Amino acid sequence: MESYEIFEYDVLVVGAGGAGLRAVIAAREAECTVGVVCKSLLGKAHTVMAEGGVAASLGNMTTNDGQKEPDGWQTHFVDTMKGGAFLNNWRTVEIFAKEAGDRVLELEQYGAVFDRTPEGLIAQRPFGGHKYRRLNHVGDRTGLELIRTLQDKAVGVGMNVHMEVSLTRLLKEGDRVVGAFGYYRETGKLVVFKAKSVVLATGGWGRMFKYTSNSWEGTGDGLMLGYEAGADLLDMEMIQFHPTGMIWPPGMRGILVTEGVRGEGGRLKNNKGERFMFNPEYMPPLYKGQFAETEEEAERWLDDKKNNRRPPELLPRDVVARCIYKEVLAGRGSEHHGVYLDVSHRGADYIKKKLPSMYEQFHALGDIDITKQPMEVYPTIHYVMGGIAADSETCASTVPGLYVAGEVAGGLHGANRLGGNSLSDIIVFGKRAGEGAAAYAKLVSHGTIDDKQTEQELEVLLSPLNATTGENPYEIHQELQETMQKNAMIARTEEALQQALTDVVALQKRAQHIKVSGDRRFNPGWHAARDVRFMLRTSEVIVRCAIERKESRGAQWRLDYPNLDNEVWGKKNLLAKKDGDRVHVFTRPLKELPPELKALFEESK
Repeated sequence: MESYEIFEYDVLVVGAGGAGLRAVIAAREAECTVGVVCKSLLGKAHTVMAEGGVAASLGNMTTNDGQKEPDGWQTHFVDTMKGGAFLNNWRTVEIFAKEAGDRVLELEQYGAVFDRTPEGLIAQRPFGGHKYRRLNHVGDRTGLELIRTLQDKAVGVGMNVHMEVSLTRLLKEGDRVVGAFGYYRETGKLVVFKAKSVVLATGGWGRMFKYTSNSWEGTGDGLMLGYEAGADLLDMEMIQFHPTGMIWPPGMRGILVTEGVRGEGGRLKNNKGERFMFNPEYMPPLYKGQFAETEEEAERWLDDKKNNRRPPELLPRDVVARCIYKEVLAGRGSEHHGVYLDVSHRGADYIKKKLPSMYEQFHALGDIDITKQPMEVYPTIHYVMGGIAADSETCASTVPGLYVAGEVAGGLHGANRLGGNSLSDIIVFGKRAGEGAAAYAKLVSHGTIDDKQTEQELEVLLSPLNATTGENPYEIHQELQETMQKNAMIARTEEALQQALTDVVALQKRAQHIKVSGDRRFNPGWHAARDVRFMLRTSEVIVRCAIERKESRGAQWRLDYPNLDNEVWGKKNLLAKKDGDRVHVFTRPLKELPPELKALFEESK
């Protein structure tokens, strides 16, 4: 075994997006030493892609007659549960809805600069699935402002940052996590982090699909670190297809077009110029009566928020994504097989003020002026609702010493995430994960690093470099993306999912024999060899869970099981766990809502 560098902390935070940085702040305020590891550079996180706003029921907005919108945590709770098709952990949602407002105001105290109402309060915009205007925003750059603010605060409280480090295995002593093993991406030198507790805040895993808004880091490393350590994975079939990703030019396909465009009045149209979201067949029974049924009603809502009958473009994301898919399938799509998203009627000055990033994005990447022309959009893989199962109060996983927060954690969003809930998720549960990890760290001492575990992982890492013949990791990745995009995308069937599973298992066997030329220094092929193994196992879990859930709920749309099955699947979650070399899929009953929370749904009617 070659030598490795060793760092020792009370709490190790893996990931430096919003959830990770908020965990750092909480752990440092609890007087723990904290190390932060990020695969890329500090500040380069998917948090910045949450452009539209951070959801919290501050109730700052007034109607034209001067009345405050009666928003509150109760309404936010109801909206989030309905949006998640009641697959959510109700206690997690309750904590989230109650604490989101405090965390947003805390950001303001840290120095975040939000857009303002005429009265000087934080401005809020409408978003899909939210009954009231609830998205606290900074133009369409809210995530960027959140990262800037939390990064400044984290630096101020003190943290040790290790950038461009890939962690590939959690180290255990008995059942407990005691550290992590990895390498520096630039040099390939090995590194071990000893920690009393570990917080995983590594984000999602969209790179196994061909068209995704996720950048190169989203390969499921954190998820698989937890899985390999023995953590339970929850509702992994639930992958969010954001309704509006760029579809033109081809090289930009999948890049996110914020829901803020529709929140500011953007209209979805087919190739006939029709606002197809008014099709009555597209309106789920759960939302009938809450959304405008005519264009006149929808336009009146933009000017007079009293009636709350929002444009159907602001239905939850899973609904809008399916509608776009159906419209294109019916032959009513745009020139490049998407649909049109038009906000030009709002005027150039308004668009440049409210949506500056979108204006610049389309102008720079597609030579399209959205103040004059419609955008062409199509659903893109954007977010995952499933993840590592976590305790609602402390964010503890099922493995002692391991905590999770943000997109890598499951339970909050159920079968579909409402837009804007991701940013409030990371600040609410980033804080709780940091506090939970710090409290645990104060109860235990450092564990012993087992050299056998590091030797095993090093053998896996070096095998592609030592091989004389073998597979190309990029070719395996490309084939994985093709089968997942074709067979496990928006519309799913038993036949297609079984084909995806067959393909993934075959690719896993090929991935055991990858060959990479060169050495460890500056070698992206070597990084890809480990990443593709993580993606293949993650894909297997996704597909096995999608096969098992024989109903349509939220993001899981089964053409062969098109209806909700509340009697069977409405009462349990799907979980996956490592069982030797195989994935064990099993169910767990959903905890029943207490009477006081059930009553909120009756009141909302």
